[in-house]
Amino acid sequence: MQTDIPIIELKNLTRRYGKVDAVNGLSLTVRPGRCYGMFGRNGAGKTTTIKCLLNLLRPTSGTARVFGLDPQKNEVAVKSRLTYVPDSVAFYPWMSVRDTLAYLASFRKHWNRDIETDLLQRFQLDPNQKADRLSRGQKTQLALIGAICPEPELLVLDEPTMGLDPIVRREFIETVIGAYQSGEPQPRTVFVSTHLISEFEGLIDEFTIIEQGRELLTMEADSARDRFRKIRARFVQPPGSFELPGALDVRRNGRELEILANGNSEQLLEKLRARQPEELRCESLSLEEIFVASGILKKANL
Repeated sequence: MQTDIPIIELKNLTRRYGKVDAVNGLSLTVRPGRCYGMFGRNGAGKTTTIKCLLNLLRPTSGTARVFGLDPQKNEVAVKSRLTYVPDSVAFYPWMSVRDTLAYLASFRKHWNRDIETDLLQRFQLDPNQKADRLSRGQKTQLALIGAICPEPELLVLDEPTMGLDPIVRREFIETVIGAYQSGEPQPRTVFVSTHLISEFEGLIDEFTIIEQGRELLTMEADSARDRFRKIRARFVQPPGSFELPGALDVRRNGRELEILANGNSEQLLEKLRARQPEELRCESLSLEEIFVASGILKKANL
């Protein structure tokens, strides 16, 4: 595998439904071995983007490439190298868990039985249970097992932990995805659309925030944490009004100020120190906090 070829590359991707652009000129690049997050509110265009990647929908304009290939012209070559877990899964109701996994394995050149056994035990799924007797969360667990066992080059996840309880979610994200991504021999890539951003915090290498089908922000996760910081200052007396140029947002509560900094935290800290606060703290925003602040970024046209 050529590691210089992007795993996913979108250029000005647009998908229109009537007069509505579900995806509008979206461009992004996912490099091999990365865990790439796509964040957005419900209806932002995340699922439509993924469906265009998988040739489940045809783009109105623009291009989508997976492994450097056109998924419309090379559908089998693309899909044989990836697995996909949608936000809602379904199985043949008469099949057992074991039958379902055997059925999925029949379409794959490679299937890791050790991983299958391990994940069945981790998720406490009964191999003899019929699919129509599984809860929504158990069906998601079964879909995740089916996605991990082929050990694909690319794992595409659309709200993958929907319906899972918090303990299982944490186990899956921290242990299962982490182990999958670090597997040998080739670098493995994860492309995940999720609103549970905080639970993927430690895995995301790079992300794109989209709204109404458009890109709001694309950044490396570490660079974003360095750039966006929250400053808290508390004064002996309520501070009078004073200018904090470059602050994205300033909230006042009595003697306290909370400031959102965008790459200029040191300058803001210097101005605040000149006012002799009794307490001054500065910390990086989490990816979830950056997502929440993206509305401010949009208004500021940054």
